[in-house]
Amino acid sequence: MYILINLTLVLLYYMFKPLLLTQMLWCLWIYTFAAIMFMRSLHTHDRAVCFSRGRCHLLNFPLFPFAPHPQSQLGRPGPFCFEHSSLQSCQAQFKFSFSAHPFFNRRLSAENIMGSYFVRWILTLCMFCSVSGEGCSLILKPSRVVVGFGEPVTVSCEAARPVRVLGWESAISASHTQQDLSIQWKVDSLIDWIEEPICYGVFFTAPRQCEEKLNLVLYKTPDRVSIRPVNHTGPMVEGKEYQLLCEVQNVAPVQYLTLRWYRGQSEVYNHTYSDLTSSSPVQVSSILVVTPTRAENGAQYRCVAELELGPEGPQPPPTVASEPLNASVYFPPTFLSPEPEVLELTLGVEISLNCTATGNPTPVYSWQSSHPTQERMEDEAVLTFSSLVPGTYICTASNALDKKSKQFIVKAKTKGV
Repeated sequence: MYILINLTLVLLYYMFKPLLLTQMLWCLWIYTFAAIMFMRSLHTHDRAVCFSRGRCHLLNFPLFPFAPHPQSQLGRPGPFCFEHSSLQSCQAQFKFSFSAHPFFNRRLSAENIMGSYFVRWILTLCMFCSVSGEGCSLILKPSRVVVGFGEPVTVSCEAARPVRVLGWESAISASHTQQDLSIQWKVDSLIDWIEEPICYGVFFTAPRQCEEKLNLVLYKTPDRVSIRPVNHTGPMVEGKEYQLLCEVQNVAPVQYLTLRWYRGQSEVYNHTYSDLTSSSPVQVSSILVVTPTRAENGAQYRCVAELELGPEGPQPPPTVASEPLNASVYFPPTFLSPEPEVLELTLGVEISLNCTATGNPTPVYSWQSSHPTQERMEDEAVLTFSSLVPGTYICTASNALDKKSKQFIVKAKTKGV
């Protein structure tokens, strides 16, 4: 009989599920039926199940635990199952008196064959009925929007099942409809940095209410990107450490910003701000530490602000670059060939002394001779003579950082050689 009733209830559930208020009425009927069956069970003998510590439950109504009465009406206790901590159905040949919930005083019998899990099944089914139903069924098209500051935006919200009310909750352009299955959120010029549009729906079936928040990204490229040295003016010196500062003004959202440092055409460093969460424009900066070499003299440093807004954003990503910073690197003089040179004089042949050195600032040259009768020599890197007195000549190349010297030993050509 109980099986037939259960099958009938399940059939009715699936027949009338789409109707308005069906679930509420369905659960009301199940609770009523369960209450009637429980009241009927108050006048019957039930089966009991017990834990190993003596706590027992009525199989037909397991919500109320109880402890066995110390004495049965026959004056002695009956057998219980203590083999496991799980529920055990205890069989007995005697009737017992149990002290149950204070509201009840019942006589239980292990001989009753009433369905032990009936009420539990009813409550489980009702719980299933209460929470069953489709998902939220709201679809945003597109689900993620990337909009430039001051640009227009349009997003559609669609309901995948019949809806009582469909609308947009927003500080601007809020709207709702009671007829259509779709509604648009439209703004001609979006300038609100804290805007968080939410599409909501009130449905005829569960879940009755739900909402979908629009993933909206409002961005703004920087007003200005600049670069300058920190605590330093003028040229840099080879081998010393310096800091270059890049400043970005009024950019949003900062968590999508990447600052890229370039020396010439090569990227040397990048800085991201994913740990920041501000949605409105902010000012940020980045520092590049450099130890210049003479090879970098005249190099150009640039800082480029790039907003990587994802596949929904503009492609390629919008960028703003700083004006280039020309690096002037000072380094001491260095001779192309620093070793002493030995030269031989040949009659009627010009001789050249090459003292060329590289350096920044440009080196200044001076010459000295070990022969007192030698005419005064010009302060140039390369000297050419048609006649020269044999001896030792020293060239000195100097600039603001250092000075270096080089020797030229001039010998007369031996006859017969």
